[in-house]
Amino acid sequence: MVSRMFRLETEVDKARRDLLRSRLRETNTAASPILRALRGTPGERELPLHVWALDDSGALAGGLVGHTWTSWLHVTHLWVDEQHRGAGLGSQLLARAERLARRGRGCSAVRLETWDFQAPEFYRKRGYEVVCVIPDYPPGITEYTLTKRLSA
Repeated sequence: MVSRMFRLETEVDKARRDLLRSRLRETNTAASPILRALRGTPGERELPLHVWALDDSGALAGGLVGHTWTSWLHVTHLWVDEQHRGAGLGSQLLARAERLARRGRGCSAVRLETWDFQAPEFYRKRGYEVVCVIPDYPPGITEYTLTKRLSA
């Protein structure tokens, strides 16, 4: 058996990060016929999806930031200003994003993450199911991953 020596480094290196991502993508594509079939199609690219709510003065009252990839919408951020909470604005933002993803981009599902003190119940009431619970992420907080199938 040949013994090899490696030098391990810990600095942030964007060029190496990009090289690593590229090589991981190549490895995954070679290993998965599904990913291989996806390469070169419109669904391969992540496309941003943003929905903004502006008040009468044009100030930001709330918003949703996410992206679509393959047949999924991934909601990254959903926020409503405190003075506008409880009026259904969050539901409107989420519904608009789901509609855009489904009708405009052919998405059939949504995924998102939220913490226990944020909005897991908000999402459950809108048809989302908890598929993953990570306690103590960060310590003292529980993170939830939720998904929802979008109807045709």
